[in-house]
Amino acid sequence: MTDDDEIDFSPLAGLAADEVVTHSVVRDIPLPSGRVLALVTLDNGRDHTRPSTLGPATLAELGATLDGLRERAAAGKIQAVGITGKQYILAAGADLSDITKLGSKANAKLIAQLGHKVLGSLGELGVPSFAFVNGLALGGGLEIALNATYRTVDASAAALALPEVFLGLIPGWGGAYLLPNLIGIENALEIVISNPLKQNRMLRPAQALELGIVDALFPPANFLEDSLRWADGVLGGAVKADRKNEPGKLERLTKWPIAVKMARGMLESRIGTIPRSPYVALDLLDKARSGTKAEGFAREDDALAELVAGDQFAASMYAFDLVQKRAKRPVGAPDKALSRPVAKVGVIGAGLMASQFALLFARKLQVPVLITDLDQERVDRGVAHIRDEIGTLEAKGRLDADAANRLRSLVRGTTDKSEYADCDFVIEAVFEELGVKQQVFAEIEGIVAEDAILATNTSSLSVEEIGAKLAHPERLVGFHFFNPVAVMPLVEIVRTPHTADGALATAFVVAKGLGKNAVLTADAPGFVVNRLLAKVMGEAARAVYEGTPLLSVERAFAPLGLPMTPFQLIDLVGWKVAAHVQDTMAHAFPDRFYANESFHRLAELPGVVEKDKTGRVTGWTRAAERVLKDAVGQAPAAEDEILRRVQDGLAQEIRIMLDDGVVPEVEDIDLCLILGAGWPFIDGGATPYLDREGASERVFGDTFHHPVIRGVGE
Repeated sequence: MTDDDEIDFSPLAGLAADEVVTHSVVRDIPLPSGRVLALVTLDNGRDHTRPSTLGPATLAELGATLDGLRERAAAGKIQAVGITGKQYILAAGADLSDITKLGSKANAKLIAQLGHKVLGSLGELGVPSFAFVNGLALGGGLEIALNATYRTVDASAAALALPEVFLGLIPGWGGAYLLPNLIGIENALEIVISNPLKQNRMLRPAQALELGIVDALFPPANFLEDSLRWADGVLGGAVKADRKNEPGKLERLTKWPIAVKMARGMLESRIGTIPRSPYVALDLLDKARSGTKAEGFAREDDALAELVAGDQFAASMYAFDLVQKRAKRPVGAPDKALSRPVAKVGVIGAGLMASQFALLFARKLQVPVLITDLDQERVDRGVAHIRDEIGTLEAKGRLDADAANRLRSLVRGTTDKSEYADCDFVIEAVFEELGVKQQVFAEIEGIVAEDAILATNTSSLSVEEIGAKLAHPERLVGFHFFNPVAVMPLVEIVRTPHTADGALATAFVVAKGLGKNAVLTADAPGFVVNRLLAKVMGEAARAVYEGTPLLSVERAFAPLGLPMTPFQLIDLVGWKVAAHVQDTMAHAFPDRFYANESFHRLAELPGVVEKDKTGRVTGWTRAAERVLKDAVGQAPAAEDEILRRVQDGLAQEIRIMLDDGVVPEVEDIDLCLILGAGWPFIDGGATPYLDREGASERVFGDTFHHPVIRGVGE
């Protein structure tokens, strides 16, 4: 094991050139007892919209500061050290843009070692150290606190989390060793692995206190003063930190290995075995039950270096950049100044999807929303469902009573379509049939103002054909949500050859107001997400009808790392919907998309596949076996052949979509798959994966990205 003092960190110096340095500002604070606490404040000199991050120069400065404080402590000039952040922020962890520039596995290991050396010294100052978590503490920011002797948190802090696994990494500055030894293995598994895989779930301050991550929580008004007073009490022995979740010997011997084994089974059933970082994190947490801190930190050094140098991290950083930057500035969106104000929204329909729309529009835009349907009974059912959902949000504490009542007052139902006359934005959520959609728009167009925007939520029909009978087709846009509407962040905004810039601009402004990320697409069959999902589902179906056993097909898709296997996905979206989408795509592109008539026979069954308690598909139902008995062939495909087909099929379809201008750029394809279908960061959506697997070269003799998005290797 190398001594940190013997490590040459100079290769990291070049990374600091563009770093926004977070400075370590020290001031001595006399405590009520007469003791002196040296308080380090981390501040990058920017406002709260640019959180403090921890790059090489920042770490070097903090390390030098702590070295100086260690000397002062040894001389008896200070009795404690505290560390806190600028307003609202402790630190947001490592600067990811720096991590992507490391250039080699050796440099990746150096940044891990530097972080361990600097943050680890917080526990080796010769006097107690206190982390006063005054705001956001993510990744390395939370690891600052974990390396300190004691921790307090501001009750208004935005979030605390170790999100590294979400990005294809592991907590690499002490978190994977220190956290389980502070709060127990089960809690640590939740924070390090489960939360990042649940849409990157964060902790609130009260949760951090309950778990034992922090020792005390104080209100924001006097957070620092209260924290200093508490620290003084700890130093004098009057206050004890209650570490109720700290693991004892029995937990280490019995509960620890059992919890790790259960977590491994959960991971295998939920995400398969392709993503590396969750399993690396799991191994680190497992080994943290024994050995020294130095050994634990050394394991983190090696693990972080391996992951940072790998393909999955490179793809994850590409995906992260898409979600954090490109999604916030949609390519092709007209100037928002062209949009019209939306003071009232109309929803045509009162079924489940329409009800989800109505609640989202009312809650996010805070404007009146009107729903309608064929008869009063359906309307009443829709309004009742919306009010029940509002009640659920109120019961969960996500709405207070006033906000809940205000929302209820914003939503109305009617069968009198003349009430739509003053709606500025009207969206349909009726049956996915061209004639039905044309009819409802023809009826509503004669009622609304000439400049009102009309939107269709169609998932597969031509938006231009839907508007073919309108007097003003220029005001029609596609506005395709994904289910569940409140959760999925993507809206595909579809432009027809007739759509006016004002209508399009309004659609983008509305999507942003709803908290959604919008991507512009052309009016092409299936748009982006459903077109590519249809390719995946179609290849799975083709293999089955050739005679390949169901579970062999499911296994064949595993290397893609998708959130669901093909038949899990079909079962989730519904067999009737899947059959309809496949028919639509096979009709549009019969040479490239597969459909089979018996798909519709399967769709009529009450159940098609059997699943175990984790949701994994285990086989066909007996009814499905009877339907398939005479429909399948006798030429089963090998698993590697099925995988190659879907890889090549996706590469071909994406290349065609780009050539046809379905979206402006390849990045928009990946953004849609990540936000609309949950495709993994470790694949970068789809195209980085297809490039590195050779599918792009096989299909069109080139790659989607230049250079190919790959890890730095050794």
